[in-house]
Amino acid sequence: MPRSFFRRPRRDCAGFTLIELLVVIAIIAVLVSLLLPAVQQAREAARRTQCRSNLKQIGIALSNYAERTNVFPPGYLSTLNAGGVETGPGWGWAAFLLADLEQAPLLQQILFTRDISDPANTTQRRTSLPVLHCASEVFDGTFTVVDQSGNPLTSVAQASYVGVNGNGGVSGNEQANDGAFLRNISFRPADIGDGLSNTFFIGERATSMSFSSWTGAVTNGATPSIRDPSPAAYEDSAALVLGHCGPHLPNNPAVTDADALSSFHTQGVQFLFGDGSVHFISSVISMQVYDALATRSAGDVAGSY
Repeated sequence: MPRSFFRRPRRDCAGFTLIELLVVIAIIAVLVSLLLPAVQQAREAARRTQCRSNLKQIGIALSNYAERTNVFPPGYLSTLNAGGVETGPGWGWAAFLLADLEQAPLLQQILFTRDISDPANTTQRRTSLPVLHCASEVFDGTFTVVDQSGNPLTSVAQASYVGVNGNGGVSGNEQANDGAFLRNISFRPADIGDGLSNTFFIGERATSMSFSSWTGAVTNGATPSIRDPSPAAYEDSAALVLGHCGPHLPNNPAVTDADALSSFHTQGVQFLFGDGSVHFISSVISMQVYDALATRSAGDVAGSY
């Protein structure tokens, strides 16, 4: 019998054709394009949740501080000379909360009677704290503080959260604005006449607007605007630790004020209120409501947000 009789039938082992391969690639590309936004949204939701958790912890720290001292911490502390010029030391509200943020060792290392930029405070001022850093923020580390002429002064750790100074610009209003955190003033809970649940305490500041620091207002320092880096747009050093609301809404891409409030979240900014609650404030909130929430005791009605 011929040997070919026992051979198995030959199978067609040909692979994909070029057209079939292109179709498969196209389908995969479409699936990826559909899934990628969902993945990005999920990641941003997680980052926003972490940011919210940070602000919640800050709120608990503020409550503990107020319970222990009967007042909230000042925006920052600085003496003034005869000409009204700040002479330091400049330590801000977050520095006074360190023990309540589980950073007691760092608190004990800070020499509060010396300026932030004093060499004895080098390691302390350069310490980054995760609880004060928004997960959506693209910068994490230290930055150089400059003076009003742009000359470098010292380096400090970046932070994502600033005290709400009120509706007026921070520069020149550090101690006279209508918000909850002012220079050299510690408010009692009873001093927040508009109600703790109706008053912004802490808001976000993204490095796409300007750099800020948990340490405070560096003496003789300035706060440049990222969107308008000209020296004419520099704010006072108080803007390193404080921010203002009106007359513009949060996350407005057209705003160049270095002391404005902003975030890397889409469509808004997260705020800690005086009662410890955290709310996401939309970029299209009513200006009247936004301004009312920024005041501590103006008698204005915030309304819904």
